[in-house]
Amino acid sequence: AERIRFILGEEDDSPAPPQLFTELDELLAIDGQEMEWKETARWIKFEEKVEQGGERWSKPHVATLSLHSLFELRTCIEKGSIMLDIEASSLPQVVEMIVDNQIETGLLKSELKDKVTYTLLRKHRHQTKKSNLRSLADIGKTVSRMQLLLNRANRSNESTTSPQCSSASLEFLSRLNFLFLPLSLMQLKNKFMKKLPRDAEASNVLVGEVDFLESPFIAFIRLQQAVMLGALTEVPVPTRFLFILLGPKGKAKSYHEIGRAIATLMSDEVFHDIAYKAKDRQDLIAGIDEFLDEVIVLPPGEWDPAIRIEPPKSLPSSDKRKNMYSGGENLQMNGDTPHDGGHGGGGHGDCEELQRTGRFCGGLIKDIKRKAPFFASDFLDALNIQALSAVLFIYLATVTNAITFGGLLGDATENMQGVLESFLGTAVTGAIFCLFAGQPLTILSSTGPVLVFERLLFNFSKDNDFDYLEFRLWIGLWSAFQCLILVATDASFLVKYFTRFTEEGFSSLISFIFIYDAFKKMIKLADHYPINSEFKVDYITHYSCACEPLDPGSLPALGYWSSSASYNTTIDWSSLTTKECLKYGGQLVGNNCEYVPDITLMSFILFFGTYTCSMALKKFKTSRYFPTTARKLISDFAIILSILIFCGIDALVGVDTPKLIVPSEFKPTSPERGWFIPPFGGNPWWVYLAAAIPALLVTILIFMDQQITAVIVNRKEHKLKKGAGYHLDLFWVAILMIVCSFMGLPWYVAATVISIAHIDSLKMETETSAPGEQPKFLGVREQRVTGVIVFILTGVSVFMAPILKVRTSPSL
Repeated sequence: AERIRFILGEEDDSPAPPQLFTELDELLAIDGQEMEWKETARWIKFEEKVEQGGERWSKPHVATLSLHSLFELRTCIEKGSIMLDIEASSLPQVVEMIVDNQIETGLLKSELKDKVTYTLLRKHRHQTKKSNLRSLADIGKTVSRMQLLLNRANRSNESTTSPQCSSASLEFLSRLNFLFLPLSLMQLKNKFMKKLPRDAEASNVLVGEVDFLESPFIAFIRLQQAVMLGALTEVPVPTRFLFILLGPKGKAKSYHEIGRAIATLMSDEVFHDIAYKAKDRQDLIAGIDEFLDEVIVLPPGEWDPAIRIEPPKSLPSSDKRKNMYSGGENLQMNGDTPHDGGHGGGGHGDCEELQRTGRFCGGLIKDIKRKAPFFASDFLDALNIQALSAVLFIYLATVTNAITFGGLLGDATENMQGVLESFLGTAVTGAIFCLFAGQPLTILSSTGPVLVFERLLFNFSKDNDFDYLEFRLWIGLWSAFQCLILVATDASFLVKYFTRFTEEGFSSLISFIFIYDAFKKMIKLADHYPINSEFKVDYITHYSCACEPLDPGSLPALGYWSSSASYNTTIDWSSLTTKECLKYGGQLVGNNCEYVPDITLMSFILFFGTYTCSMALKKFKTSRYFPTTARKLISDFAIILSILIFCGIDALVGVDTPKLIVPSEFKPTSPERGWFIPPFGGNPWWVYLAAAIPALLVTILIFMDQQITAVIVNRKEHKLKKGAGYHLDLFWVAILMIVCSFMGLPWYVAATVISIAHIDSLKMETETSAPGEQPKFLGVREQRVTGVIVFILTGVSVFMAPILKVRTSPSL
């Protein structure tokens, strides 16, 4: 433990060790031909084996090792050659150094040098395809001088022995290293490279049995610098480590398991670091001992070793093992950091943004200074295809929300505020907020609590003969003034007392309101367009619905008549539509008049189909279909693709499902009001002062709604790097509240659900991940462009009515 603590705890200015790709090659006779090195397994994080038959790779799985193989590996490291930080530029040079070291230490007889060298320089056949690549030894066969040596050796040795190559011939092979250059170009075609980071290095494990050795030939090599060793590795990655094990005949299975053991160790994060930092043999042995300390043994007979363990969804962090030796703090990455105790258990106590300054507008000034350096990058960081996906997704969510709340506001206020006001208010406030706010990832929108207050305020104004819009204006002004007082006094520091329970409860409540509204709308749709549950196909001739007059003699004539010479006309009632029949005093008669076929069923199909499709496409990036880039693109555009798919299905089927109602003219919903609300003249003077009382309730509502959403957006697990701006956000909410009050537009505050959706649509993950490993969460693409574009499009949507009307209401 002390040695491991010294190795891992040693301060080093060099960068962290790169990711390792480990390949296990075994010495085998392929198709009855000469022995060659055949790739049988590979590791990045998890093991992949070549399935029996050698045609494909297995699924990634957790490597299961025998305890005996680990002890044998430890013995190999104890007795074999350990060569650290050697300088070499080619495989023949590395092999020559290894063999010479074995001879000098007495581990190998000098007369076996050429045989071992020849064996180690045999060609390598990788799993990607049947390789026609030739190793250096094979290239050398084309040279006349080498051909004579090989022929002489083949006459004097059996088929498994090597030619008697001299040191001069090895030098000659080294000079032929330039012939390896084309091989790397062919390796570049390997698509497995996409799974590896750019700075990855290779660890090659070579194991096999030969008949000319009486004792094992073992070597562990670490090169000073990673070097491309030609076709040694499946992918064009420079090699940093080699482990070689050649032994006598009869122990192939044991050699195979030892090779798997060292390969698994090299993929272990702790041993990986030790291998890079080790200074001698004892350091490596200490690394193996640390690995053995963490190993869990399963008793025989109670578990089938042939069962492959699937990789876990989330890998446990190795930081606990590392920090136990390095003395560091117990940190957890990838969003798994537990909340600090903080104040009130919310984990926000140590947040710099929530420290009270004690100065007038001190928090606001600090927010501006904190966010100003990132203002330019907030636009440059949006140059990514993911931003386009986020714009489309959040735009649809914002437009739908604006239409929904606009319609509800129209019903609650008798169209004093309606859909058009909702569109205009959303566009103006949202664009300004995203452009200048402290946290541009927050999306402003109308919320349920604000809607409830508007309904109560309108009813109160109506009952007391107050001018609703003027009364609302003064409430908005008082509330904005109170919010500005909160900003000036750093009152946002109270946010640090919000617990995680408060956050989760609030977001659950808002989510429940959205889900409830969605199902409520569908149930109302079923009431409006009921399903005929008693319908029977055999009785189809019995169903009818006709229009008949109540009093034929007293009805005016229409254009649906049969003409005569005297123009004595009567209405052709059978030709009238439902609306025309009711308009002209007719009645609908028949047992099928109450039902509208297919609308309810089709609406439910669109409703559940859109949700199911979007969830399936969102998870598509972890599937096995299509290339990685295509899978990620489909996943990023999952929501918009699902909506377009089911809107297309609706259009193809042709059922008259409900469509979105979008305004097509730019004018207030009510003809009794304009775009500017005069502050005086409609109410008694004392109402202007009394408005401060309900304004206090609005202030509490705005403060809680805004700051709880801001806390959720700025959680540590989102890994935001540009800081928050609680005071600056509340300042702009207050300013925009004044604007909306004078224009008679709805009040806007941070919307929890849409803001979280905005965060999710901009999450960044590692571009490369090992087979079987879930992509690691890197953070969120923090920028202002997506929000600004979304709200500009929302404003333009007033003039896009013909397009938006195609979108079916159940799909959205």
